[in-house]
Amino acid sequence: MNIANSWAKRLAPYRVASNRRALFEIAVTAAPFLALWAASWWLYHFSIFASLALAIPAAAFLLRLFMLQHDCGHLAMFTSKTANDWAGRVLGLVTLTPYDYWRHAHAQHHMSSGNLNRRGIGDIDTFTLAEYKAQSLMGRLKYRLYRNPLVLFGVGPIYIFLIAQRFPLDTFKIGHAGWISVFGTNTAILVYASLMIFMMGIPAFLLVHLPIVILAAAAGVWLFYVQHQFDETHWSRPPDWSQEEAALHGSSYYDLPQPLMWLTGNIGIHHLHHLSSRIPFYRLPQVLRDYPDLKAVGRITLWQSFKCVNLSLWDEGARKLISFREAHRLIAAA
Repeated sequence: MNIANSWAKRLAPYRVASNRRALFEIAVTAAPFLALWAASWWLYHFSIFASLALAIPAAAFLLRLFMLQHDCGHLAMFTSKTANDWAGRVLGLVTLTPYDYWRHAHAQHHMSSGNLNRRGIGDIDTFTLAEYKAQSLMGRLKYRLYRNPLVLFGVGPIYIFLIAQRFPLDTFKIGHAGWISVFGTNTAILVYASLMIFMMGIPAFLLVHLPIVILAAAAGVWLFYVQHQFDETHWSRPPDWSQEEAALHGSSYYDLPQPLMWLTGNIGIHHLHHLSSRIPFYRLPQVLRDYPDLKAVGRITLWQSFKCVNLSLWDEGARKLISFREAHRLIAAA
């Protein structure tokens, strides 16, 4: 629509990256992460519980490193593509994410977000109510298991970051760059993981490093979930679908407390990010200050976000996400 398109034009002046700011953000994120990781390893020799407690803040900084890598993938961190790509590749070794492969898949997500005809590209699988009704009993049970919070935010992140991203089956779609990205990243991870195990021993590696990775992965999947699965989200089919409208109304403004907003690289200002992904993350708050009307679009608070967990199916008739309980009530009424 015209209003969304006009917003995209207004946001263009904010698409200015700063090399000095990029280096600063990497430094103030990587240094605390490494310090917390080292402290967790040191505490492991005295108290496993104290070591595990430090896994929480360490995971928060690891999550922020992923957000910096995310900006590299959008060419929003540094002023040159080469600097963005190499910084992203290095960060990908820490975040267990093959950068070039992920960048391509994530670009597809931006191009198809909110399009009911192109679901399943870098997003949370979501059935429509009609599709759920058409499933067999086993099909419904499988989908309900997939949408269970313990699977979505517990098993799912472990599978994605530790297994699926090691052997993504669609790598061939982006040619040799995808294969080089995946196998190059896997080789580097194998080398530094072997070195850590040699220095720490397997028990320490499993109790120090893996909890940090798993907590960061779970937080990342949670953020991705609430950025698109919320009460006022917008999905449609062509020709009604437009990328600008889906970006503005199909992505949330996750209004987190300021410390959490900083740790998550302002990714909660997701509707603006989808409208103009080349805006560096540190400029997104400035956009909200300059255009305060955008604060009301798709806004959810931390407390409200927990209620989004029950939203599991898209009701095309009502044009909203509904819970399984609502779905079965509608199915019974029909």
